[in-house]
Amino acid sequence: MFRWIDRSPLLARLFERITAALARQTGLLAIIGLLLIIISFVIHLISLALPHPALDLAWSITHHLGIILAIVGILLVEPLGR
Repeated sequence: MFRWIDRSPLLARLFERITAALARQTGLLAIIGLLLIIISFVIHLISLALPHPALDLAWSITHHLGIILAIVGILLVEPLGR
């Protein structure tokens, strides 16, 4: 059913480009994750002063995405750095 994903030359090239870029800049994902966490902190401070559901949603998305990217970035530093 999903064999087309394995055989897709477009996805294979995309994956190669992403891994090559991350191998050159090993800490990039962790830095992006850290920046997203800092942005979420600022959004949270604004949300405390001006409560609005959209700010809560923006905080939740940036915070959790930042944590996930930072953890994945830290875990990929060693394998991609070789």
